[in-house]
Amino acid sequence: MLLIFDCDGVLVDSELLACEVDADFLTALGFPYTLNDILRDFVGKSMKDMIARIEEEHGRALPADFGAQINEALFQRFETDLQAIPSIREAILALPHPRCVASSSTPERIALSLKVTGLEDLFGDVFSATQVQRGKPAPDLFLLAAERMNAHPRDCIVVEDSPAGVTGAVAAGMRVIGFIGGGHCGEGHAERLLGAGAHDVIGHMRDLTDAVGRPSRT
Repeated sequence: MLLIFDCDGVLVDSELLACEVDADFLTALGFPYTLNDILRDFVGKSMKDMIARIEEEHGRALPADFGAQINEALFQRFETDLQAIPSIREAILALPHPRCVASSSTPERIALSLKVTGLEDLFGDVFSATQVQRGKPAPDLFLLAAERMNAHPRDCIVVEDSPAGVTGAVAAGMRVIGFIGGGHCGEGHAERLLGAGAHDVIGHMRDLTDAVGRPSRT
């Protein structure tokens, strides 16, 4: 069995920080988005896909260095404010299976997230949406992770917090455990993950071992 972990919202409690930075930057550039807009439309998706959708909806281009600017601001916030998801380290170490990360974020952002929160020693294999043509909700990233880790999709369990990620993992033929313990997960989030195809949902990482071991609900 291979365990595939999303990063943002699963390993680190980063989504609210990232969405706040996104909303502030976009609004200042004349692309008005609220925090809730970003949470609803872009959580779990790559920067490339977010930029493409924003430009399409507004009919004009973002600055060429938008990604670099927003990453600089976000990385500063991460250095001071980013926290690991409670009990994630203990939960991971309690499971004997091979594991990896498959995230919509850039390799640089993933590396910083794991370093700041003290989780970098837990993952030797990290896969980013920058390595595939289509990010989540397409299955490409999960299939890449399985291929590189020499695992068949049916032998993979994905831990995801976003509907886009759940949709992609299900499309890859993998079992999905939805996680709703991040700071961005509000009322109805469990239902959204189940609606996207999650086979189980947990609210705390102390429940991960049991979720991995029990049969799928679907």
